[in-house]
Amino acid sequence: MEKILVWRNSERIRMNMYTDHIITMEEHKAWFERQKQSESSVYLIFVLSGEPAGLVYFTDIDRKNGRSLWGFYLGEDDLPRGSGTALGWLGLDYAFDRLAIRKLCGEVFAFNTSSINFHQKLGFVQEGRFLKHVLKNGGFEDVISFALFREDWEKVREKLAEIAFSQGNTPS
Repeated sequence: MEKILVWRNSERIRMNMYTDHIITMEEHKAWFERQKQSESSVYLIFVLSGEPAGLVYFTDIDRKNGRSLWGFYLGEDDLPRGSGTALGWLGLDYAFDRLAIRKLCGEVFAFNTSSINFHQKLGFVQEGRFLKHVLKNGGFEDVISFALFREDWEKVREKLAEIAFSQGNTPS
């Protein structure tokens, strides 16, 4: 719990989140307790070479319609090249296999070109753009909506596995 708070409060991560203020330990504990009780969200620690390295999560899980939002971040700065792809692959595999999601959705600030490129690399397709959607740094920012369907994941799954795990990464 403490490591997630440190990661979440880092400038690198906060700048790309809807909630971007410094989160207090009290706020974090309350959030953590809510998540433990929630049946519509799952948070998973990404472990690389035996060490916590990031977080992947699924929220607004809608079992009736088979869809969910997802989010992720690498918490550590000095990870091997390809770690993000490994985190993404494991997260997607979990969503489509274990959670039986049909459609996985993501939302990315339009200024976050790294995350936009990452979603596209993983096979996501842009579905829309929410104009002036979130107040950030004194102005309203656009948010891009992405989606990946199970059948499209199955088409790119093996190719992405080769990319994700060819650099010698040993995630768990």
